[in-house]
Amino acid sequence: MLDRERILAKFDELEGYQKELAAIAPKSFEEFRQIQKKRACERLLQISVEAAIDVCHLFVAGLRLGLPAEEDDIFEKLEHAGIISSSLKDTLKEMKGFRNILVHEYGEVDDQIVYEAVTTRLRDFDAFRREVLKALEKAEPL
Repeated sequence: MLDRERILAKFDELEGYQKELAAIAPKSFEEFRQIQKKRACERLLQISVEAAIDVCHLFVAGLRLGLPAEEDDIFEKLEHAGIISSSLKDTLKEMKGFRNILVHEYGEVDDQIVYEAVTTRLRDFDAFRREVLKALEKAEPL
């Protein structure tokens, strides 16, 4: 059974992070390169992706889709179950990979890629929210 309250709480968390990112989004690459701005953007992107991954885990567990052999398997399982589209599955894999770079290779992070994510890729979180909430509504009407 899906833990609707935890899923919705994670979406509230994600929405809060997205609002914070929108509030501090740099207007230029030069502005982004200010250390406080850069680190704040990196951290907010990281925890946004983590919130999305948490929602995916809640769906896999709640729908009893099986234990993933690897973390990327959760996205495959959700696509196979019709929860997310193939394009969203690919986007989520990219997000997870990006998050891993932010967390594990901090010194090697390409500032231009992070800047582009902040300024052009935040809509990916909206697409994620729409698809998953639609699936949640079908599974258990809101």
